[in-house]
Amino acid sequence: MFAILAQSAGTAQNANILDTVSSIFGRFDTLAHPGRMVQLLNEIGVVWGVVFIIAGLVCLLNGYKLYRWVTVILALLIGVCAGYCLGKHINAEFIVAGCLGLLLAVGAWPLMKYAVAALGGLVGAFLGANLWGAMAGLAHSSQGREIANTYWVGALMGLIICGMLAFILFKLSIVLFTSISGATVAMIGVLALLLQVPTWRQSISSWSHGANAMVFPLLAFVPALIGLILQHTKGGKAGEPHTAGSAKPSKAAA
Repeated sequence: MFAILAQSAGTAQNANILDTVSSIFGRFDTLAHPGRMVQLLNEIGVVWGVVFIIAGLVCLLNGYKLYRWVTVILALLIGVCAGYCLGKHINAEFIVAGCLGLLLAVGAWPLMKYAVAALGGLVGAFLGANLWGAMAGLAHSSQGREIANTYWVGALMGLIICGMLAFILFKLSIVLFTSISGATVAMIGVLALLLQVPTWRQSISSWSHGANAMVFPLLAFVPALIGLILQHTKGGKAGEPHTAGSAKPSKAAA
């Protein structure tokens, strides 16, 4: 399915979207490397840019109401990308990608609480690593670059905090990981489309300098914070997990 959609774009840039997505999320601090991000965003065409924007906005604004489906789809995509990378070693990337993606998607439904905790931990690691790397990248010194290389410290902190948050504040954990993932995907789509416009291409390409290490994290995390506030305030009851303590008392009991 991914190969057919990629070929429908009709350009060499969309030859294999899985390679591009795997490269973008191949490391947790990817947003803190603007030069690498601009290069990879150039490989995303118009078709996939629109797909990313739609999927990202749905996840950003309505992720809590649709959290079960969002969790399953994210598990599927993580499995597909991981399986694609692993399958390259045995020249069966699409077979391994399909099998692993299907396995994680099917397993996520009955183990929803643990799947949410896992996704919350991964998004927390992504958040911590990028903030760590971006702050360190602002320092134009060898010490700053050395600190940026220890992005795994921020990733570990985010993994622990957000992973445990899922078992304490379940709703907040869902809103957090849907907001951050949705904002990041939408941001990738928007920039991919803007790079197709010559006027914007030059401006965005100038962000590849190390002095702008905070640009991509800001573009992703500020909308994520807005989405988190909106989702938390309007939090629909339809997607809220049912608990025994939340049941309303009957009229007879009243």
